[in-house]
Amino acid sequence: MLARFSRRWITLIIPILIVFVLIGLYVIFYFKTQHESFPHPSETASNIGWFAIYFTDPTSPSASTLRGGPDAALAEAIDSARYSVDVAIYRLDLWSIRDALIRAHKRGVVVRVITDSTHGDEAEILDLRTAGVRVIDDQRETLMHHKFVVIDGIDVWTGSMNFTVSGAYRNNNNLIRIRSSRVGQDYTHEFEEMYLEERFGALSEADTPYPLVTIDGIQVEVYFSPDDEVEDHIDLVLHRAAKSIDFMVYSFTSDVLSETMLARARAGVEVRGVIERDQVSNLGSDYERLRQAGLDVRSDSNPRNMHHKVIIIDGSIVITGSYNFSRSAKEHNDENVLILYDVRVSEEYLLEFERIFEIATP
Repeated sequence: MLARFSRRWITLIIPILIVFVLIGLYVIFYFKTQHESFPHPSETASNIGWFAIYFTDPTSPSASTLRGGPDAALAEAIDSARYSVDVAIYRLDLWSIRDALIRAHKRGVVVRVITDSTHGDEAEILDLRTAGVRVIDDQRETLMHHKFVVIDGIDVWTGSMNFTVSGAYRNNNNLIRIRSSRVGQDYTHEFEEMYLEERFGALSEADTPYPLVTIDGIQVEVYFSPDDEVEDHIDLVLHRAAKSIDFMVYSFTSDVLSETMLARARAGVEVRGVIERDQVSNLGSDYERLRQAGLDVRSDSNPRNMHHKVIIIDGSIVITGSYNFSRSAKEHNDENVLILYDVRVSEEYLLEFERIFEIATP
């Protein structure tokens, strides 16, 4: 009788144990996949570090081969995408980026692209559409001037570089990669405002989720123009300069920023700068105003374009992104700006500045 009771008990308990084991396995699988799919908004650096910076080098022998530029690193990152790639780019004609996006699309990654209507008929954009990638443009006269990519919601690439042959191999540009879920949310929000809601330029709202982010103890500010009053934020940081202001910018027509630089120079701050040669004589350029005030501001020597939009303050703060110091950037264009309070980041940008400044001409 005891044996029959034991067998009956075993018959009852085994299915229950199996159910509990299956539930346990499901819970483990669920949380594992959730963690992998939606990274927790922790701002601790990953094993590869939270930032990487790339500069173009038009004078290098490899530039003529159109190989090994910043686009190669970006294409590699796109090739590693698991879930999504969002691209907001003023102009794209690089085959490396086109091909990486098509490969991602073919392996099931969600690929979404926004470009400026001026360049919506580029052959490479048409190739993306033919491959099944949905590409939209802004359908307006002012510019969708962004140059950013968000991979898997956490890997953000931005800077001054258009995804073009000239942008990567002939012009002076920078590209910065930041791994942060919160910065990723900021850029994804900006992207979807344009891609899903078709709100560009002045139609954008000042609703950046995390304008102030801390990553590994480093403060990062994230702003989008024209909605976030970018010029005011840049001006505020300039006002705090105590020792030095070094800038390199394609276009400089902002009287607000030039006046602040002049005021800081009068207070003893060393101000140096480089402006794209083809822009210094344009109507509204602040080049002559700054030079006549005695500031060491030069025109660049690249026969193509010096396309940076960078300010380095006190060797410890960097302002970078797609934002020229102009009224169009302030009031009309879709732009993005990062302000990074980090000596390591500043050192890399300062080396690029010194290289360009050294060969620039008054």
